[in-house]
Amino acid sequence: MSTPFSDLDDFVALPRLSGLALDRRGTRLVATVATLDQKKTAYQSALWEIDPEGRQPARRLTRSGAGESGAAFLSGGDLLFTSARPDPDDADADAEKRPALWRLPAAGGEASLFLSREGGVSGVATADDAEVAIVTGSVLAGSTTEQDDVERRTLRKDGGVAAILHTGYPVRYWDADLGPEEPRYFAVQGTRSEVDTLADLVPSVRDGLRNADPVLTPDGSALFTSLTLPEERGSQRTVLARVELATGRLDVLLDDRENDYSPGPVSPDGGHLVVVRERRTTAELAPHSSLLLLPLDGGEPVPLAAEWDRWPEPHAWLPDGSALVVTADDDGSAPVFLIETATGSVRRVTQDAAAYSDVRPAPDGLTAYALRSSYLFPPEVVRVDLASGATERLPNPAERPELPGTLERMESSGEDGQRVASWLVLPDGASAESPAPALLWVHGGPIGSWNAWSWRWSPWIMAARGYAVLLPDPALSTGYGQHMVDRGWGQWGRAPYTDLMRATDHLVARADIDATRIAALGGSFGGYMANWIAGHTDRFAAIVTHASLWALDQFGPTTDAAYYWKREMTPEAMRENSPHTHVGNISTPMLVIHGDKDYRVPIGEGLRLWYELLSASQLPADDDGVTAHRFLYFPDENHWILKPQHARIWYSVIEAFLATHLLGEERELPPELGL
Repeated sequence: MSTPFSDLDDFVALPRLSGLALDRRGTRLVATVATLDQKKTAYQSALWEIDPEGRQPARRLTRSGAGESGAAFLSGGDLLFTSARPDPDDADADAEKRPALWRLPAAGGEASLFLSREGGVSGVATADDAEVAIVTGSVLAGSTTEQDDVERRTLRKDGGVAAILHTGYPVRYWDADLGPEEPRYFAVQGTRSEVDTLADLVPSVRDGLRNADPVLTPDGSALFTSLTLPEERGSQRTVLARVELATGRLDVLLDDRENDYSPGPVSPDGGHLVVVRERRTTAELAPHSSLLLLPLDGGEPVPLAAEWDRWPEPHAWLPDGSALVVTADDDGSAPVFLIETATGSVRRVTQDAAAYSDVRPAPDGLTAYALRSSYLFPPEVVRVDLASGATERLPNPAERPELPGTLERMESSGEDGQRVASWLVLPDGASAESPAPALLWVHGGPIGSWNAWSWRWSPWIMAARGYAVLLPDPALSTGYGQHMVDRGWGQWGRAPYTDLMRATDHLVARADIDATRIAALGGSFGGYMANWIAGHTDRFAAIVTHASLWALDQFGPTTDAAYYWKREMTPEAMRENSPHTHVGNISTPMLVIHGDKDYRVPIGEGLRLWYELLSASQLPADDDGVTAHRFLYFPDENHWILKPQHARIWYSVIEAFLATHLLGEERELPPELGL
């Protein structure tokens, strides 16, 4: 049976939904949809409107070569979004543009430029009850005004200077060099202010707002934000701050050395703020996430749902302020929950095995809208009845793709008796008479769970090629209680590894699985685990390791967040859990994949792994330099493979490698590789 997963060109061309915005009246619902551009080398995003009542088909609102994203409604109903599209009134329209803020009137018509700045606009947040917006944009660190920023940028550009002088840590993040720009907040009230009058709302703190999102009070008088502050020995902590928009006064509300803080939503009456508290890790203490309810009249914060053994992510308050709408990883899904703010009691709303995000309650408090996905379908817009939990798929911009197989839930147990749950994708035709070769896919994180659709690691690509795919949640996985995280903390090579092997034992005991043809794959922490597996067992016919940790003592000081790594593992734990010390045991062919722009797991890990496989494994290179191992290198990709043409290469090379070692068949490699 042919499906969009049978042909990689069809797969990368599937539309991808993200983000969801609901207007104040609950009558307009907007999502972002990314589609492949004409050259098939990038994705273009556009805003689409979905009928909340489910009566009308979805309709496209925006269209430009630059794309649009970051939708947010003003209280009066106008829609704001960011885009690098050219301004039709700009005489220099052909010049390279950074994203600006655009405004689409509620009454209809064309969008117009709302705010443009030399440093661009990276995001926007709006108030519920006032025509107030907070714009996030970048400035050069030494700039004092918008004009000063323009002059400094011109001087730097004309001088051909790319150098960055650092005085603190970190210097890189994921795939970006930090500095000399810094993110700042700017307030826009009513109609657009003159650019020159925009003032920084938060004092200059070196990259203090990186990864922060402003949360506005309903009346737009103040915002709350996380603020990252430097500490001694290259460390940092995240505190909770409040900024008054009228005066620019900043007050730090929560700050200690044991926790990091970030703001959730403000209650409809403006009296309380939900706060996400993340416990700072040590070699003995695993991460833990919880919620606080902070009175904004100066009272002390109180825990919310403290006895609930899950890590909730807050989305919104119900309009009457009686409950908080959250999601949380839970046994292979991420349902919608309601937490009563008066009692802290928790009620699960949605009952299906799906992952929900971007939950937006309607003004009546009876329904909510959300994005929902699972391993059966990519993100789609749904309406949720908050009383019954019933869900309805609204008319979406894209239909669900047909799948080349079925999905099952599978359970095994760890050495300590802990239940270990997995998703199992079975290809069409798998049976006792025709058992399928199988792949063990290990998730990254390591704090995380297989519970939502993945474009980057789609098991259906492999199912379309006849493979069964096991997606287990071993120790360190979320959604199974704090104990599941604690039992793997600081000892990656123990409980996570034995959980995975027990899950594999359970898999190959099935009559519809071919136990003689199995492989292991993983990325990031999953890649670490693939490396660890390679050095501890020869049960797999092939191993694919992507963006993987290899030598932990080398990785720790070179990753973009070395301070976190130093807190997490002692030097002894690093040595005990480092895969590179077992390279001499590796007898399984390995496909190594790494991107040069990966700053989270630097390219040195992939380079060292590749050399040590060739020089010290049991499958070394021969006298002609030929080896069974392979190294797929992307000079311009990061921790993820994001470009559509490279995603096709990624899947094609993995398929060819697996076919060689599991099926005894040779596949043609993509001609674009030039081989």
